[in-house]
Amino acid sequence: MHIAPFDNRNQAIVDVDDPAVPLNYFNIVKLKKGEAFEYRVPGYETCIVPATGSVDVEIEGVHFKQLGNRSEDVWDGEPEGVYAPVGTKVTMVCVSDETETFVAGAKYDKVLDPFDVRQHDLVQYGSDDTKTHRKIKHILGQKQHGKVGRLLVSELYTVGAGGWSGFPSHKHDTNRLPDETRHDETYNFRFKPNWGSGLQMLQREDGQPGDAYHIVDGSTICIDNGYHPCCVLPGYEMYYFTILGGLTQRSLVQYFQPSHAYQIETIPGIKDMIAKFK
Repeated sequence: MHIAPFDNRNQAIVDVDDPAVPLNYFNIVKLKKGEAFEYRVPGYETCIVPATGSVDVEIEGVHFKQLGNRSEDVWDGEPEGVYAPVGTKVTMVCVSDETETFVAGAKYDKVLDPFDVRQHDLVQYGSDDTKTHRKIKHILGQKQHGKVGRLLVSELYTVGAGGWSGFPSHKHDTNRLPDETRHDETYNFRFKPNWGSGLQMLQREDGQPGDAYHIVDGSTICIDNGYHPCCVLPGYEMYYFTILGGLTQRSLVQYFQPSHAYQIETIPGIKDMIAKFK
């Protein structure tokens, strides 16, 4: 499902129990200096990640100062995040001139401890020759595995100008271990320059025609089921903020489309990328 960019007025874009991706939650919060935003999401753990600007975050009396260091766009610096346990009261206050802050969430039933992430795991794989060249910055990734319930949060950059991402095509919509896990997934896309655009594919069955969505700067995509590669037009760079929420476990097990699975052996670094989604 494609949600075109709109002024959400700091209200959830993907709310609790969404019919397409019930395991996910997603909000974009925009504030000016000194403005505050408060939220509580019962039944969901969340992660606060400033796309631009800086915020002070308070979670039930625990304080995290000056989260976020990017000024111009998501290419302007490194990501930072704060983990908020299930159902806790969270307050963020803008301490820069303005901020655009992502709030990612996953359904979970246990209350853990809040913490911040000031460094990330970086994985880069693919090559210009393979036309699928990607850099992944994990905010809630493998390093935080024992501190988080079911939520995985990362930022993905298509390296170079143009090309494919999320290939070889894969899915994770069915719980059938050890071959696949059910993980709902939500993306928010950005392009550089911001008038760039791309394409999100959703192929429900191997060998059958699927759906395609024209994605633009600010597009949100909810992956309910199917194989889902995406691409960016030549001459543009693409970024997408990625939320994964597992049904029964946090570690993601991707099922690669049988028609294309052999290409795992042709794309440099992809096995390391697969191993990092834990």
